[in-house]
Amino acid sequence: MHWLGMIFWNRAERRLRAGWRLVVFGLGVFLLLLALSIGSVFVGLPLLVTPAEVLIAYLSLPASLLSLWLAARLLDRRPLAAFGLQLDSAWWRDLAFGLALGALLMAAVFGLQWAAGWLSISGMWQTAQPNQPFALALLPPLVLFLCVGIYEELLFRGYLLFTLAQGLNWPRLGGARGGLLLALAISAALFGLAHASNPNATLVSSLNIGLAGLMLGLGYVLTGRLALPIGLHITWNFFQGPVFGFPVSGLAEAAQTRVFAIEQGGPELWTGGAFGPEAGLLGLLAMLLGSAAIAGWARWQRGRLVLVEELARAPAPKRRDAETERRRDTIL
Repeated sequence: MHWLGMIFWNRAERRLRAGWRLVVFGLGVFLLLLALSIGSVFVGLPLLVTPAEVLIAYLSLPASLLSLWLAARLLDRRPLAAFGLQLDSAWWRDLAFGLALGALLMAAVFGLQWAAGWLSISGMWQTAQPNQPFALALLPPLVLFLCVGIYEELLFRGYLLFTLAQGLNWPRLGGARGGLLLALAISAALFGLAHASNPNATLVSSLNIGLAGLMLGLGYVLTGRLALPIGLHITWNFFQGPVFGFPVSGLAEAAQTRVFAIEQGGPELWTGGAFGPEAGLLGLLAMLLGSAAIAGWARWQRGRLVLVEELARAPAPKRRDAETERRRDTIL
């Protein structure tokens, strides 16, 4: 039975192996989200927040935060800050840069399409409900994209990429550096796959969303903090939909309240068509520019451009735990 224990348990680190930690974490997110959803039914929350997809997005944030906190304490045995949530001054600077970068990139996409004549502005300050104050109408999508930007980064970068990097930290794969790069690629692919069922999704849109995952992950592995990808994710979505009127990852209803009401034209190869800019070459260009800007920011902040290999290194076991393990091995 010794070999069976080795499949599940990493004796050197005194914790479940990375793959099983991911399984337990994912199950925890699902169960917490289910519990919160059922609880919201009893208090009548779905009557106040519609549609159901929006409610799930709101509830996914507390479910993800609580799951990450529990995983940090019970599975990984390290502080929550180790996952990229060190709320120091550098963290807030990264957040501000990410917020600004997402807004600027989507503004560039909008400006290029307008200059090329691929879109026309048919109105401004439109709301989903007539006669509703615009500032009040803009609040729900703002909260929605705050929630989405935070919880998706907690899931895909904060735990998935982080845990994969440690599980793939093998000498034959290049050690910590190789583990980080492989985890970055795998987490980005899963990020694209997670959006493959969105409305109007295509193979191209899924590939492009995967490349967006690379851009967001780059902000994590070059800074060691989740702040930059969280900020970038929030404003990328918010300016794409409620500000500039594009569909957000295929969701046209995300732009029902919008600063600019637009009529989309132009070649779908460039604009992304019904899925939005993320499925077009202009969106891809924005991702490339964003990745270059992230690299420049990381080099400016840290003085050099290197991967934060500490993300791929397991925590050192406590001395008492290590001694207990040695005694147990001696007895066995």
